[in-house]
Amino acid sequence: MRVLHVSPHPDDDLVGAPATLMALRDAGHEVVNLALSLGRPADHDRRRAEVEEACRRARFGLVITEPPIAMSATDDRADAEERARRQIGMALDGADPPDLIVGPTPHDVHHAHELTGRAIRDVLGAREAPPAWWMWAIWGDLPFPTVVTTFDDARGGDITDALSAHEGEMARTDHRVHVDARSRLTAITAAEKMFGFGAPALAADRAEVVTEVVRTDGSWLLGAPRALDAANPLARPTARPVDAWLDSPSPRDLGGGPYS
Repeated sequence: MRVLHVSPHPDDDLVGAPATLMALRDAGHEVVNLALSLGRPADHDRRRAEVEEACRRARFGLVITEPPIAMSATDDRADAEERARRQIGMALDGADPPDLIVGPTPHDVHHAHELTGRAIRDVLGAREAPPAWWMWAIWGDLPFPTVVTTFDDARGGDITDALSAHEGEMARTDHRVHVDARSRLTAITAAEKMFGFGAPALAADRAEVVTEVVRTDGSWLLGAPRALDAANPLARPTARPVDAWLDSPSPRDLGGGPYS
């Protein structure tokens, strides 16, 4: 199986759902990181070198959009979203199309994450039988998590090691701390968010979640809640449509936010 991760920023594969991607990799699936942007032009050379080293450490494939999409706060977001749609469409139309798309939710607060999530939604939604989409959240939340990946300290170390290749970004905002802390919190909250309040807690110290949606007969159906089976990661979705949620405005649009 081929997994395409769509990164608004070059380090998002190692912040959004790194344990999930590494588990899929270990099960023999090909994981490719599509880096849509490299930050500001002055940082392109540094961030290119960092993402190349990070993907080498993580053993992910890497495709960098050329030229990188300008997604900073003052850039043309409509143009960025259109270019993101084109890149995702090209990946789906390539000689080796993905069986699974992983990327941000359209409600992830950060403007670049949200426009990327909308681009994924729009491209997949326009297709007859698109691959499943697994969404992560970094700045926002996933109200309907469906797939949980549990992991140990050794895997946490693998994530930290790969993420440390993004040296310049970690010096600015150390997402290694973010990912570590989130994994411990998610291990406590995931079971009840997925299986219902009162469900038994996970028997793990670390976990991460994604939300799966599957386009079926013109509607987005929520994936079945489950623990990740990395060897056979896809499953029949529920009958629960979530189009209203996916198509709804982001809270950022409703309430404003930095650089709205």
